[in-house]
Amino acid sequence: MDKDNLMQGVIPPEPPIHAQSGVHELKSRLEWGEPAFTILDVRPRNAYNDGHIMGAMPMPMENLAERAKSSIASSRDIYVYGETDEQTAEAAQSLRAAGFEHVAELKGGFPAWKAIAGPTEGIVESQAPKDQEVYNVVTQLQHHTDTQKNLRDN
Repeated sequence: MDKDNLMQGVIPPEPPIHAQSGVHELKSRLEWGEPAFTILDVRPRNAYNDGHIMGAMPMPMENLAERAKSSIASSRDIYVYGETDEQTAEAAQSLRAAGFEHVAELKGGFPAWKAIAGPTEGIVESQAPKDQEVYNVVTQLQHHTDTQKNLRDN
């Protein structure tokens, strides 16, 4: 029996990546340990060094497509974020034009990620006092519910 067919129907297929994704979608993929995706931070290097999404690769806008082509498979899922949603859209378009098939613009970028208490790293992030509420599941669920309600209302 074919090894691939053996697992067919047992392991659900990954949902397709959307052209624009919210931070909750990315956080969910990280928390579930889903493989085969890359997070690109296209902000200037000093902004990346101060703080970024944990695991994000620094890849500033200059020569973005060329650098990405040399290190990332064109079929890989890529989440990209910049300083603004406009810069994020520009970076995503550059990657798509270079042949990358699955590129998602992370709406709200790093500030939105921090707002949902996504894991971060960096110089400033490591010095920031940790809010004890971040680890309170009830508080996090309430925050998530409030955030989703606000997104629906807007």
